[in-house]
Amino acid sequence: MIVSERLANVNESATLAMSQKSRELQALGNDVINLSIGQPDFNTPDHIKAAAIDAIHNNISKYTPVPGLPVLREAVCEKFKRDNNLSFSPSQIVASNGAKQSIANIILSLVGPGDEVIIPAPYWVSYIEIVNLSQATNVVIKAGIEQDFKITPEQLENAITPKTKIFLFSSPSNPTGNLYTKDELKALADVFAKHPHVTIISDEIYELITFEGKHESIAQFENVKDRVVIVNGVSKGYAMTGWRIGYIAAPQWIADACNKLQGQYTSGACSISQMASAAALTGTQEPSAAMKEVFLRRRNLVVKMAKEIKGMKVNVPQGAFYLFPDVSSYFGKSYENYTINNASDLALYLLETMYVATVSGDAFGSPECLRFSYATSDDALVEAMTRIKTGLDRLA
Repeated sequence: MIVSERLANVNESATLAMSQKSRELQALGNDVINLSIGQPDFNTPDHIKAAAIDAIHNNISKYTPVPGLPVLREAVCEKFKRDNNLSFSPSQIVASNGAKQSIANIILSLVGPGDEVIIPAPYWVSYIEIVNLSQATNVVIKAGIEQDFKITPEQLENAITPKTKIFLFSSPSNPTGNLYTKDELKALADVFAKHPHVTIISDEIYELITFEGKHESIAQFENVKDRVVIVNGVSKGYAMTGWRIGYIAAPQWIADACNKLQGQYTSGACSISQMASAAALTGTQEPSAAMKEVFLRRRNLVVKMAKEIKGMKVNVPQGAFYLFPDVSSYFGKSYENYTINNASDLALYLLETMYVATVSGDAFGSPECLRFSYATSDDALVEAMTRIKTGLDRLA
């Protein structure tokens, strides 16, 4: 029994794998605190749920157009104009079953064997694997904590070749929580302006969880805007992970390509979820703002406690809900029958001895780091960070 070569080149999601291990330990009666999953711990706001209920009562339960219901695509255009001062027509919007499918649609539509996709590291775990699925080649640019996990224009220039077809990045970032400033994005855009064969995929799914300054999109710059595809969705900013709605705003030819591809393997996303998402985008934004304030408080709490742990190198995330500390000072240390050779060993050690689930930085292209999600209660975070400190202090 042999799977296809395409599937054999794809690895299991490390975040989902760690969550599964956490559930297994919990099933055995252990008090596991899960900091491995990127999911807001809030309920979907009431006005969004009401829109979904209304859609059910109004029998909006038939197949939808492949790229999404007109009301949702118009709501997305309204959102871009209101929040980003960007103008799109509904025909440039394609709604999908989550932003992950949106990214897959773009990559599978644009690249194949022999093409190169540039991805800054740290990166979201699925970027690399979706490119692997397309059979294109990943070109990774490393940006460590010493440069705040952000690449420089010089690094970008050096990575681009005639085979480069796509540049894929996120801001705010998963896993680091860092975001590019307007000036930093402009500097990258000026590099891309010299290479018109490169399409830029800007993953902005954490846009509403930005703590310092204003979220900026690389699509605002005239010299590259006709080559930028913005990916966004409702999962993170509106606590709607299970509703599974992501979307792109793209040059028309790319939107058409994604529409064609999606029409053959999923068709349109859930009609009820689309109506709820339209309400999320056009209705009151106060619940999202309130959630952001809670995430900011939690960020400050986790950063403070992490900085008190000897040997843990910490930066301050400006968005999302992750901390990505450098833990390489613990490599080579041991406790009882555990020897820490890398971040994967450390994540397993913390899970099995302290019952705290994190994710190894290996999966994000930064094997010297661990990812903590602080999308859980303050009490759980205090207890988790206390346990982590205890576990790390034991290593010698």
